Amino acid sequence: MPLGKRTRLGTASPALDLPPAFRLLTLREVGDAFAHAMRVAAQEGAGTLVHVGRFDVAEFAVVLEPQEPLRTARRALYAGLVALGDTLVALAPPQVPLTYVWPDAISVDGVLVGGGRLGWPQSADEDAPPEWLVFAAMIRTATKEGEPGLNPLSSTIGEEGVSDLDGARLVESFSRHLMVALDAWQERGFDAIARPYLARLAKDARMQRTLAENGDLLVRHSGSKAKRLSLLRALEQPSWLDPASGDPRA
Repeated sequence: MPLGKRTRLGTASPALDLPPAFRLLTLREVGDAFAHAMRVAAQEGAGTLVHVGRFDVAEFAVVLEPQEPLRTARRALYAGLVALGDTLVALAPPQVPLTYVWPDAISVDGVLVGGGRLGWPQSADEDAPPEWLVFAAMIRTATKEGEPGLNPLSSTIGEEGVSDLDGARLVESFSRHLMVALDAWQERGFDAIARPYLARLAKDARMQRTLAENGDLLVRHSGSKAKRLSLLRALEQPSWLDPASGDPRA
């Protein structure tokens, strides 16, 4: 799945060092990257990257234009998460473990730090390519003043061993890892995304996990029938997002 066959984009803003396939839209700290990208996706086209300038959270969203039916194109969530995971692993010390919590959350050393989400046109046909998709993500990079005492379970990437990390640096790295992930999908098939995603799910020797053609998770325990978990249903509400604050859950 490339960024899209219709790309109206030029050189990225010098505020972020992004590959030429991306066009940067920067919002102020009070902006909502996911909501804004959903509003402008049809007009701005594939590769549009919306970034919110925040000190405590890396928040961004990117527009994709898939060339396959919506029911399978939703697997772009996993491509975005693989790119985000690769970004964090590259920035973290080797000993810091990173895991996915199906389908959309990311934990570092067992502590939730954020995740990804996916949006598409409300009127899109399941059996036709959607006009666009939006992959968005938030990763907590710093705690706000007073947070550690008020929320002892909250964590930041910095606290888990990733030093000198800010949102801009993370987004720059993510954009490159996303291009690698999408190119791998296009050239070698979805297995190039499924394998690294499944490898970072929390380990459990008692079960076997695979991803179905539509992105559902198939879980099979020894000697039992596979249980199917719906990706579409799980995407209705991001598991990592606190709806009250609009930030990753503490």
